[in-house]
Amino acid sequence: MTNEVIDAEVATQTQSEEIALSPDIVVSYLEDNPEFFDNHPDLVATLKLSDPNRGTVSLVERQQQVLRTKVTILEEEITHLMSIANQNEHLFTLYSDLYLRLLDCTSIEELLDCLSVATTELLSLAGLKLWLADSFELEHACLAENDCRGVMQNRLGKEEYYFGRLQQSEQQLIFSEVIDGSVVLIKLQHHEDELGFLAISSSDADHFDPRMDTLLLSQFRRLVAKLLANQLAQL
Repeated sequence: MTNEVIDAEVATQTQSEEIALSPDIVVSYLEDNPEFFDNHPDLVATLKLSDPNRGTVSLVERQQQVLRTKVTILEEEITHLMSIANQNEHLFTLYSDLYLRLLDCTSIEELLDCLSVATTELLSLAGLKLWLADSFELEHACLAENDCRGVMQNRLGKEEYYFGRLQQSEQQLIFSEVIDGSVVLIKLQHHEDELGFLAISSSDADHFDPRMDTLLLSQFRRLVAKLLANQLAQL
């Protein structure tokens, strides 16, 4: 059998075979031939697509529906961002007022009173405790009386903050009781001296989350550490 005959038979067999189209092939073809619908304008007008809510719709209607969905999603995202912006503005105002009050404090007791009021009344959080690495002749309801060096090492050894839940043993050491919700631990360090940490609790288990932004907390941490160091130096 000659090569010509073989080629003719192969061509005939190929032409007679049905080409199996798949969605991927159709998608690839339309992507490679963007002028397809330009060359077939009647198809655009008559093409019908299935819709779970309205049965069948035209291609134009489907495009309008997709655009409306995108607009709705964008509007929701914008609303969410505006809500976050309003919350941040409110927090910024609270922190600014708090800084002025802290700067006016003339004793460590007054400093702790101010922090406690800001935490529980202005920020609507559950409570605040201060643990000091060194011993001082101080008495205040916000002072953690137990030895929290282990908590300091485990939670703040290499970090400036800890957000989330604490073990019950850690809660007992800091708050002298088991608490519900979440906490933030804030390391207080002035220059090279580690003064201790602040523990702020929330009854909401999801309030203090590791993904929280720390910009405002960073400014708060530095100011409190400086003021605390100045007051402790006078004892």
